[in-house]
Amino acid sequence: MDIRFPGDAPVWRDANLTVVFPALVDGARVPCAISVEALEDHFGANAAVREAWMEAFDAGRPRIEAVARAHLELSNGTPVLLKSGHFPPGSLLS
Repeated sequence: MDIRFPGDAPVWRDANLTVVFPALVDGARVPCAISVEALEDHFGANAAVREAWMEAFDAGRPRIEAVARAHLELSNGTPVLLKSGHFPPGSLLS
């Protein structure tokens, strides 16, 4: 399975409080997302501040994409929603 992450800008989704980013799995576009809780718990985002969530995503993008890749492999390329429990305990900033 060939998994790539294009450099597209992430998109904020008010409806479910996530930051959405694309993956390409064997050339097909697959949506991936990360919850604001995960961004707050593991990437230092300030609660209730959209700009902080987006900045935390940008700063943590390599690690977020690595975890998304692992879950795309496990799910055989189906869409992924990363939550706080998908990351090891603690903040990457500490």
